[in-house]
Amino acid sequence: MNLGNICDILQKVGHSIKVSTVFISNKTNEEDEMKKLVKNNVYWIGKMDWELESFHGADYSINHGSSQNAYLIQEEKMVLIDTVWKPHSTEFVTNLESEIDLAKIDFIVANHGEVDHSGSLPALMEKIPDTPIYCTANAVKSLTGQYHHPEWNYQVVKTGDSIDIGNGKKLIFVEMKMLHWPDSMATYLTEDNILFSNDAFGQHYAVEELFNDKADQCKLWEEAIKYYANILNPFSPLVKKKVEEIVALNLPIDIIAPSHGSIWRDNPLQIVNKYYEWSQGYQEDQVTIAYDTMWDGTKQLAHKIASEISEISPDTRVKIYNISHTNKNDIMTEVFKSKAIAVGSPTVGQSILSSVGGWIDFLKELKFKDKKAAVFGCYGWSGESTKVLREKLTDAGFQVVEPEIKCNWNPEDADFNKAEQIAKALIDN
Repeated sequence: MNLGNICDILQKVGHSIKVSTVFISNKTNEEDEMKKLVKNNVYWIGKMDWELESFHGADYSINHGSSQNAYLIQEEKMVLIDTVWKPHSTEFVTNLESEIDLAKIDFIVANHGEVDHSGSLPALMEKIPDTPIYCTANAVKSLTGQYHHPEWNYQVVKTGDSIDIGNGKKLIFVEMKMLHWPDSMATYLTEDNILFSNDAFGQHYAVEELFNDKADQCKLWEEAIKYYANILNPFSPLVKKKVEEIVALNLPIDIIAPSHGSIWRDNPLQIVNKYYEWSQGYQEDQVTIAYDTMWDGTKQLAHKIASEISEISPDTRVKIYNISHTNKNDIMTEVFKSKAIAVGSPTVGQSILSSVGGWIDFLKELKFKDKKAAVFGCYGWSGESTKVLREKLTDAGFQVVEPEIKCNWNPEDADFNKAEQIAKALIDN
C-alpha cells in the first residue's frame, strides 16, 4: 500500500466538517478559561502552557509554548480522555469541578501513562476513587509504577475493543505501541469521527485558538516536523505500519485531536499523510553541517565545506550549526530533513569535544536511516578526532564517506582544498 492509496481511502471515508464556535465558561479573572467546544458534545479541557520552555527534563526545547490537551465527552455517558501534568493538577481539578459534577464521570480513558497526560489522575481519583480507567495492559504497569495505586479500577483494552457511550456513539480503542511508549493507544469516537491520537500527530506549540486552521502555519509545520524528528523518528517503521493499520479499520476521520498542540479539523488527513511520508527515510535536497570548535580552525573548515557544496550544487540547501550555540533539537530537525551531514570537532583528550560526543549520542538515539556523513577537524598533537567521529557516526547508522579533513594546527590551502572532495562525496547519488 502506498501513500496515494492511503490518502484515497481516508478521503473516501472521511467527511468535511466545520467546528462550532468556542464556548467560554464563566471564570473569574484569576482562573483560566478551560472548556472549549471541539464538536457537538466534545470539549477541550486542557492546559495552555505559554511558559513551558523545555520538555522531557531539558531534552526537548519548547520555542512557542505548548499545550496539554485533555478532552471531555458529554453523551449519555460522561467520559474524560486524559488529564494534564501534575504541576497543573490543582488548577485542572478545580476548573473541571466548576464545569461538571465529578461524580457524574462514568469513566476515564488513559491513552498514555506519561506524566504530562496522567499527572492529574491522583488528585482526581481522590475525589472519584472508584471511577473505571480504560487503558492498555502496559498502561496499568506505567500508572501503578508511577502513582502506586494498584487499587484503581483499571479496565484493560486492546485494539478493536469498544464501549457504548449512548446516543448511538461508541469509543473504539487502537493500541499505538511505541508511539512513543509501550503503553500508548488512540481512542476513536464514532459518529463524530474524532480520533484522539495522544502523542501521535501533535506538536509542542501553544495555539490559544485551538485549531490548526487558526494557527500560524509556518510555526505549526515547523513544530510538527521537529516533534516527529526528535520524538517519533526512532519508531518510523511502526508509524508506517500503524498508519496502514488505522486505514484498514475503515474509520472516517473528521478531526484528529492530539495531546499536544493544535487540533486538526481543516483537512486533518494532511498530518497523517506527512507522518506516512516522514516514516520512510525522509530527506530533502539538504546538507547539514554541525561542529564545535576551540580556536575557530574547525569552524573555518565547516564554512569551507558549505561553500564548496553550494558551488558544486547550487540547488542544494546548506545549513551550518555550532553545536554549543544551537539547540540540539533544532539541529536534529535539520538532520532529519537532510540527505547528508558533515560533523566536525577538534581533537581534545585524544577524542572529540564533549559537546560533540553528547550530540552524537543523541543522534544515534534518533535512528536516522539512509543518510551520508563526512568528518573533519583540527588538531595540535595527537589528531584522533576524525577517527572517533567516523566510528561514532558509523555506529549511529550513517554511511561515512572516505574523504575527510584532518588539519594540523590552523587550516591552510592544502586543507581547504580537501573540502571539494567532501562536498562531491556528500551530494553524489
